[in-house]
Amino acid sequence: MDVATHVNHLQEAADYVKSKLTTPPQVGLVLGSGLSDVLEQLEGGARLGFETIPHFPTSTVVGHAGEVLAGTLAGKVVWAQRGRVHFYEGRAMVDVAFPVRLMKLIGVKTLIITNAAGGVNPDYSVGDFVLIRDHINTLPDNPLRGDNLEAFGPRFPNLLDAYSARLRERAQRASQNAGQGTLHEGVYIVTQGPMYETPAEIQAFARWGADLVGMSTVPEVIAARHAGLEVLGLSVVTNMAAGLGNQTELNHEEVLQTTQRRRGDFAKLVSAILEQLD
Repeated sequence: MDVATHVNHLQEAADYVKSKLTTPPQVGLVLGSGLSDVLEQLEGGARLGFETIPHFPTSTVVGHAGEVLAGTLAGKVVWAQRGRVHFYEGRAMVDVAFPVRLMKLIGVKTLIITNAAGGVNPDYSVGDFVLIRDHINTLPDNPLRGDNLEAFGPRFPNLLDAYSARLRERAQRASQNAGQGTLHEGVYIVTQGPMYETPAEIQAFARWGADLVGMSTVPEVIAARHAGLEVLGLSVVTNMAAGLGNQTELNHEEVLQTTQRRRGDFAKLVSAILEQLD
């Protein structure tokens, strides 16, 4: 897809969304596998299915609700995306990045992006919440390849502070206020998927400095930072990665069970973080 067509599609989607909202959102929230049902307490606003928004990519993964809720939570106007599309679904990177770029056009300044991740760091436990400090990208493509979208950002964006240190400090304060203590902070490595990693791959990733492994998030963060959004990344450790736990197999049901078990604490933490935002 050429740049002009992509930008036109984004603008058509933005015009439609703006027609459905009474107040521009301040914060964008992307909810990963099994985390899609934790924000029913959003007040007011709109509920839009992915399929109703022009050109918006739809997800095929169980645990991704496929809708956006716009409303007020903890005093902030939030655009909460329940689910996402992934590179492993066969989608082009322009599709993976589309929702984040749409957020930019409707007024979002801050992105809170969440995911379900495997624990690579042996100090982590299943169910832990971990702030993403940095990432390692192993995907063979990224949303900035090709002609630059000058309307969004520069040709060579800086990822030095991809996951905002300022927002991580706010999130740590929020976690304390929510009675959840100090959060781990770690490095997230993204793989192509959809298969889970081998034990040998996990050992290699650990030597590279990875603490978490997953199949999402990084392309969206690249697109968000290119567009000037400030980003906070938050993972839920849903299983220990291959070769590190007592598991005989890894499966998506385990991911959903863990996120279901932690849904109440997750919702409380997200609300506390929103309260700390400017």
